[in-house]
Amino acid sequence: MTDRVYNFSAGPAVLPVPVLEEAQKNLLSLPGVGMSVLESSHRSPHFTEIIETAEANLRNLLNVPDNYSLLFLQGGASLQFSMIAINFLGGTEKPADYILTGSWGKKAIKEAKREGTVNVAWDGADGNYNRVPEASELKLSDDAAYVHFTSNETIQGVEFPVEPSVGDTPLVCDSSSDILSRPIDIAKYDLLYAGAQKNMGPSGVTFVAISDRMLGKAPEQMHALLDYNLMAENKSLYNTPPTFGVYLVMLVTKWLIEEIGGLEQMSVINKQKASMLYDAIDESGGFYKGHAQLKSRSNMNVTWTLETPELEKEFLDEAKKQGLCELKGHRSVGGIRASIYNAMPVEGVTKLRDFMATFKESH
Repeated sequence: MTDRVYNFSAGPAVLPVPVLEEAQKNLLSLPGVGMSVLESSHRSPHFTEIIETAEANLRNLLNVPDNYSLLFLQGGASLQFSMIAINFLGGTEKPADYILTGSWGKKAIKEAKREGTVNVAWDGADGNYNRVPEASELKLSDDAAYVHFTSNETIQGVEFPVEPSVGDTPLVCDSSSDILSRPIDIAKYDLLYAGAQKNMGPSGVTFVAISDRMLGKAPEQMHALLDYNLMAENKSLYNTPPTFGVYLVMLVTKWLIEEIGGLEQMSVINKQKASMLYDAIDESGGFYKGHAQLKSRSNMNVTWTLETPELEKEFLDEAKKQGLCELKGHRSVGGIRASIYNAMPVEGVTKLRDFMATFKESH
């Protein structure tokens, strides 16, 4: 295998090596097919088996009830920001409640405001988005069309430990950066969506789980590619889906089931990895300054700063020489960000932790 660095990119992110190796082995020809998945019709029997297996694996991992449709769409979470508002906010007099915990929530709100009234039920701006709200802080509407939240803010590194309680109002979640990282009770959500490029597969695939109740609220005569019902009726095959991306989602979910042992075990590993880095921050005597408050810390994106931008640059330069790459924080907040998604091996996080200790001692 070609020497690989430890890739801490926030997305597109590291993929499991066994998945890459299987895709590489079968790239020229799927077993027994005689052609690559890249060349295969999305209506062929062998691709039907691939997409059905991907769906079955996701239903298994997330314990999805039968009254939910699972969709493989395109356009990323960014298109879902608009698609959700167009379907469920536009044309209604009701507001939509948005819980704002960081940069991606801001973008979702911007798109929703094009379609109707948005009530920001909580805004973490006062703390520079370093925490998620307590239940008592939410100012929810009595008649909201839905409540939207981002379960994990990739840029700020804050994560909801549990989903907010919203009563009978439909709960909508952008789960792009912590999907499949831990078990969730999907029955609490009416619509959950995620870009695949962090924990599920490559960029280009957008996963949506939507309840029958939510589908029933979608309007008729919607533009075809914005129509959840049409996509559900056609099992994501109304138009050509990102076939290679769906194939990799199938391989990643297979890896989670067969090699990791499911989301309970994946969650244990992810907490172990995150604890190593947070301990390095907390025990540094202030040399490293974590961004997120203790109860809101993300297990996927660990964010911190150093005393000066010059010291941060030196940290990044030295880390790269050690094969610890893509650690620069997002341009909007700066600092350091280690994205430690499912496929980041424990060995990579251990090496980063040890480098953090060595760098601190030498400075």
